[in-house]
Amino acid sequence: MARYIGPKSKIARKFREAIYGPDKNLDKRNYGPGQHGPNKRRAKQSEYAIQLTEKQKAKYTYGILERQFENLYKRASAKTGVTGEILLALCEARLDNTVYRLGIANSRMAARQLVSHSHITVNGNVVNVASYSLRPGDRIAVREKSKSLQSITLSLATRKKFDWLDWNDGDKQGVFMNYPERNQIPENIKEQLIVELYSK
Repeated sequence: MARYIGPKSKIARKFREAIYGPDKNLDKRNYGPGQHGPNKRRAKQSEYAIQLTEKQKAKYTYGILERQFENLYKRASAKTGVTGEILLALCEARLDNTVYRLGIANSRMAARQLVSHSHITVNGNVVNVASYSLRPGDRIAVREKSKSLQSITLSLATRKKFDWLDWNDGDKQGVFMNYPERNQIPENIKEQLIVELYSK
């Protein structure tokens, strides 16, 4: 199962944004990585470089590698509507991302681990594929044996609410009610640049 396992702070500094959550290292050194640090003169970025950077930011944010991301784009472009917004909605509909949004895990990486270790069920069946694409009405729950896990309990104590998800704390079960609108997704991603890149 391919995933990024390198240094998180380096990626956060590359984009100058805490895409993996609060980052003390980024707060101290809010400039690009490398030996020259803030003194390095950078040439003006080309249009292609700006578009590529935005795509890379989206991939790192959602923990998706190139082939999966390209497949998501193809799915999005085949649907009726604004391709960029549909692309982000499909990223949000991934099981690992939804587990994170529901508050069952405190990061997407932790959510991915819970899914791959069979702690999560979808519509009553154990699903251990992080990239599983949810549909409106799907029920996501913590497996009965896993409800007492300390990491899940601690994470749920600080969960945030999202309009496209419903959560029942008693049953530790949530519902993916619908695909989110762009203004509901808090990620700072310029999706139109990604569409322009793939359209070339």
